[in-house]
Amino acid sequence: MEPGGCWQAETRTEGAKPILLVAAAALVDPDGRVLIAQRPERKAMAGLWEFPGGKVQPGETPEAALVRELREELAIETRGSCLAPIAFASHGYDDFHLLMPLFACRVWAGVPRGTEGQRLAWVAPVRLADYPMPPADLPLIPLLRDLL
Repeated sequence: MEPGGCWQAETRTEGAKPILLVAAAALVDPDGRVLIAQRPERKAMAGLWEFPGGKVQPGETPEAALVRELREELAIETRGSCLAPIAFASHGYDDFHLLMPLFACRVWAGVPRGTEGQRLAWVAPVRLADYPMPPADLPLIPLLRDLL
C-alpha cells in the first residue's frame, strides 16, 4: 500500500462535527422508476432533488422515522416491514456529518404528493444523474442504477 492510501484513515475527534442521522427511501414503482423530490425554496440546498425522508428523532428507529416522514411529506402509508435497507451515505458537510441509510420501498398505500409544496418526479434509475442532487446523495445513484 502506498503512503497516503486508504490506510491513513482520518481519526481526528477534536472539533468533530455532530452526526445527523437521516433515513431516506427509494420508492420504486411497478415500472422500476424511483421517486425523487425537489427541495423547496425555504430549505437548505433549495432546488436540489433528493430521495424522500428525513431526520431520525431521538428514540426512533430509521424505519419508524421513514414511515413517519413518508406520511408527512408524501401523504402515503407504508410499514417498516416494507422497507429493505439497500445502501447508506456518509458525507461531511460544513456544520455536520450526515449518515443516511437508504431503504427501497415497493409497497405503500396512497398516491405520493408533495405536501410541503415540493415537486416530485418518477425517474428511471439510469436518468437519476440528470437531476442535481445534494453531495451526500450522489454516491447512491450508481448503486440504484445497478440494483434496479
